[in-house]
Amino acid sequence: MTTTITRAEHRSEVIPFRAGDGVPLNLVHVTSPVEPAKGPVLLVHGSGVRAELFRPPIRTTLVDVLLEDGWDVWMLNWRASIDLDPLSWTLGDAAVHDHPAAVEHVLNATGADTLKAVVHCQGSTSFTMSAAAGLLPRVDTVISNAVSLHPVVPAFSRFKIDHFTPIVKAFTPYLSPAWGNRSNGYFSRLLRSLVKATHRECDNTVCKLVSFTYGSGRPALWSHGNLDDATHEWIKGEFAEVPVSFFEEMGHSIRAGHMVAAGSHPELPDNYEAQAPRTNARFAFLAGQDNRCFLPESQERTFRFFQQHRPGKDTLHILPGYGHLDVFFGAQAWRDTFPIIVKELNS
Repeated sequence: MTTTITRAEHRSEVIPFRAGDGVPLNLVHVTSPVEPAKGPVLLVHGSGVRAELFRPPIRTTLVDVLLEDGWDVWMLNWRASIDLDPLSWTLGDAAVHDHPAAVEHVLNATGADTLKAVVHCQGSTSFTMSAAAGLLPRVDTVISNAVSLHPVVPAFSRFKIDHFTPIVKAFTPYLSPAWGNRSNGYFSRLLRSLVKATHRECDNTVCKLVSFTYGSGRPALWSHGNLDDATHEWIKGEFAEVPVSFFEEMGHSIRAGHMVAAGSHPELPDNYEAQAPRTNARFAFLAGQDNRCFLPESQERTFRFFQQHRPGKDTLHILPGYGHLDVFFGAQAWRDTFPIIVKELNS
């Protein structure tokens, strides 16, 4: 899958708006000289990153492919984005306040009746929580990568969440892979030294801290063989603060076997497995076979759960040779993973 549209042809407009609880967010509307022939598609990033996740320095990005295919592309910076002022967010906050507001804003701006979404990691968990609770009735297709309603992690990741999170909380309210570039006090220097001593897979300290923070692997979120040198260097500026409260929320969900929203959110079910998903959107679940952040079983479980209630509607794709984020910024993703996403959007 090759395109004539490249980053040089992108026209980007940053559009501020507010979440349902007043938190300032923004959307990046990306267009090209060619008018879109299809409807809007919303791209939603994970935790501690930003919307630019979908525009890495590879030859052909997912945004290029979507523009070439005629889609109207909107990238969301929700409250977990490092482009926004940091705050102690939860996935329940995003599910109730961020995603419904973003969908409403895009639909009002475009005049479309419905939209489609490509959602990743904690953007996927929170978006799926929102959809399954009935809060996104005008979303008709969701492409979910890595994890959605059933987080399953490697054993060492669970150990870190259960035992290391309380220790970290005593010293800092957040973790940041950006400490690989610049420390922030003695605890960050100590952690960086520990990670450098135990992770010898490359010379990129941010890459090592990403693996320590989010998974169990060397590396955990991608295969070095899938990243070109420019992208491996680029990630140094693409990861920053993630609140410790997030790891606590994820720990509760992992132990429960399904997503459990932190805080008081009566709009969300206490147990997502106790009722059928309250959405008519068709879901395509993607899982990198080599993912060491969330195991492929995460998406397999959610797919089976959806199948129980609406057999034959949704799809599951296990992606050999891919992990977590290289699904989007692998050097050959234009050939291996993007065609699957485009096909599902057009189904």
